[in-house]
Amino acid sequence: MKKVVTIIIALFIFGTISFLLAYKIGIGAVSSNTEKKEFIVEKGSTYSSIAGDLKKQNLIKSEMMYKIFIKLNKPTGLEAGKYYLSESMNVRAIVKELSSGSNSKADTVTITFKEGKNMRYIAKLIAENTDNTEEDVFNALKDKDYIDSLVSKYWFLTNKIKNKEIYYPLEGYLFPDTYEFLKDSTVQEIFEIMLDEMENKLEDLREDIENSDYDIHSIITLASIVELEGATSNDRAKVAGVFYNRLSSGWVLGSDVTTYYAVKKDDWSGLTYSELDLCNPYNTRGNCVSGLPIGPICNPGLESIKATINPEITNNYYFVADCSGKTYLNKTESGHTSTINKLKREGNWCEN
Repeated sequence: MKKVVTIIIALFIFGTISFLLAYKIGIGAVSSNTEKKEFIVEKGSTYSSIAGDLKKQNLIKSEMMYKIFIKLNKPTGLEAGKYYLSESMNVRAIVKELSSGSNSKADTVTITFKEGKNMRYIAKLIAENTDNTEEDVFNALKDKDYIDSLVSKYWFLTNKIKNKEIYYPLEGYLFPDTYEFLKDSTVQEIFEIMLDEMENKLEDLREDIENSDYDIHSIITLASIVELEGATSNDRAKVAGVFYNRLSSGWVLGSDVTTYYAVKKDDWSGLTYSELDLCNPYNTRGNCVSGLPIGPICNPGLESIKATINPEITNNYYFVADCSGKTYLNKTESGHTSTINKLKREGNWCEN
């Protein structure tokens, strides 16, 4: 019995020593080569998830030993960005470099995309802040294979965005927020980060969307109109309710903001009389479009999307906002006209 115990202890000691030796070797430097390699950490990565990429670039000897080191040392503070690492660095040195923060802070840009802005605005911001041009943005939107891949990837993108009469397939679906990108990010990388955020926001609303009488494309389209019609108002759900009443009663939607978008303008400025009633799949003021326009006219914020999914039900068919953004609802055109005249008399009527 003593002999068995002695053997077990000896094997345990041998195994421990062997493991410690293997661990020491496994977390050592791959080579003496000091040449720096560019290593990219994507947004959402963890120390463990990048093990394969480190191994692929020959920056670590063993994924297993690297992960054991991570478990034992529990480093924090991994940032997305660009790092410069070499084969001469051991795992401890690599992790220290990664935990000290990205080498590419100077190569990152912060961009705020505001609610209610359209794709032309987005293209301009991307061109102003990254290495892309506006043409790069529009070329990505024209790439049918790329758009097909996005429809396959994101549940909320449907084949409706591929309609040839839609100006920009991703209009309405790029969630407006503040983002940090690498300056040399491609347009596709930027789009997919924004689409990922839209997916995050819509996930909690998915059941309501699937139970709605309207499909996701219709909901985002109407939300984009609600965003612009009630941009300074706290009454988006009421505005959405008015539009649903018009739709259910077979009215034309009659939204001025669709008229601007139809002719690729951002407000009344320079709008001609001929453009007001122009037959266009976006323009809901004339008699050419019954129901919703062919697609979204801007990128709506979360509140407008929620208001469109859960509108306030009333018997009203008209609305108007005063200069402070307060919304007034009316059941009849005469009541609507009366409200407008009252606001004008009070100096509280703002057309734009």
